Amino acid sequence: MQKNANRNKPIENIMTEYNASLERQKHVQNLRVKPQGVKGVEDAILLIYFPVFHPVMVAVCCFLIIVGMLGYCGAVKSNLILLVWYFGSLLVIFCVELACGVWTYEQEITAVIQWSDMISLKSKMPNYGLPRYQWLTNAWNFFQREFRCCGVVYLTDWLEMTEMDWPPDSCCAREYPGCSKQAHHGDLSDLYQEGCSRKMYSFLRGTKQLQVLRFLGIAIGVTQILAMILTITLLWALYYDKKDPRSEPILPLSHESAQQNCHPAEILPPNHTRITDQRTTANGFNTYLEMDEL
Repeated sequence: MQKNANRNKPIENIMTEYNASLERQKHVQNLRVKPQGVKGVEDAILLIYFPVFHPVMVAVCCFLIIVGMLGYCGAVKSNLILLVWYFGSLLVIFCVELACGVWTYEQEITAVIQWSDMISLKSKMPNYGLPRYQWLTNAWNFFQREFRCCGVVYLTDWLEMTEMDWPPDSCCAREYPGCSKQAHHGDLSDLYQEGCSRKMYSFLRGTKQLQVLRFLGIAIGVTQILAMILTITLLWALYYDKKDPRSEPILPLSHESAQQNCHPAEILPPNHTRITDQRTTANGFNTYLEMDEL
């Protein structure tokens, strides 16, 4: 009886390990499914790297709508002040866009992530795991699984910036519940050693969305230049179409008015009085009568 019991123990251990492995596989498959609020790697990066991306875009679009309405009202009402404000707003926006484009080009040439970017990424790590920051938790987990990285610079960032005793389970090469804790107390080689900052930055610069934004920015810049040229042309036309009464040309007098108003100087003899009278006949002719009274 004891021999049969001893034979059954290895079988029970094998079945237990097999069931545990099945549970781990199911758990990993569930984790591989994209979490809610994260549609892809691009969205995960935007949520982590630029959490205020969408509010800023909405604010910029609202400002552009206001500027466009300002120019429309100035063109319809032929108001020089509104058109000047419209031109000034376009010029300021164009200068800001040009400065951002030059800065982005310099960043692409250097291709080195800035220290301020690392600090910005680390400052968001304490919100990991909080109920109201579930979107940030999902984004970090999704990106660490996809790019096989952990933390910002190194996996110890999770221990420095948060109150966690070990990194998230998404840092494990073979992910299952509690894998990070087991690796932390055992073999750290089971955890991803490289940080996510460089991979995140390099991936962000090569996304299709960013390429589309570049071409869209160039198109918007060309449109703004054309709009400023047309605005200057309209301002020039409206300014010189304003009639100044002092600059109206003097029209030449007609022959009849010249005959009526221009008389040769004549010296009358003493005790003579000249009486002039102008009458219009039924045919429309003007007659002038001059009489000398003695």
